[in-house]
Amino acid sequence: MSRIPLARLVLATKNPDKLVEVSELVQRYGLTEKVVEGLHWDDVEETASTLTGNALLKARTVSEATNEPALADDTGLEVDALGALPGVRTGRFAGEDATYEDNVRLLLSRLDRMIDRGASFITVVAIVHPDGWEETAQGVLSGTIATAPRGTGGFGYDPVFEVEGRTLSEMGDGEKNLLSHRALAIENLHEQLKE
Repeated sequence: MSRIPLARLVLATKNPDKLVEVSELVQRYGLTEKVVEGLHWDDVEETASTLTGNALLKARTVSEATNEPALADDTGLEVDALGALPGVRTGRFAGEDATYEDNVRLLLSRLDRMIDRGASFITVVAIVHPDGWEETAQGVLSGTIATAPRGTGGFGYDPVFEVEGRTLSEMGDGEKNLLSHRALAIENLHEQLKE
């Protein structure tokens, strides 16, 4: 029996860039009839050692605080030459209060003069329902790290993450959201929930 579409769904993020992207994706894949906005919850500290653990932690906390189904994600950038770093600390690679630019600058400095620039973006999405059921799914996008930022769209590491010669920032949101790690994870979640 299909669990979707849900009548209501809270997106468990306070990141405005991610909120716009995920809202578009959950509606495109028919996960919900209505994205619930304007609810409040305490910040959730990402203390798990895995992407799945962090996604579940956020979704569980927000579902419990709002008594609504909640969807959360956690994304890691794994760079081959750095032994899969920054990984679970992707958003905090350059420190707890780092900006997107700080993280990109540190990444590029660590890869300075390196030939192997292969990388993967991995997103795990988790949905938690107040009735107690949970589901997770993963999406992976493989690419390379550019030698310098390019493009004006997107956020985070998008200006330096290349797929087939273009960074995610050089793609329009529509194109990016067809192939991104987050889109793949939500598409996989959709497939699991409709079974």
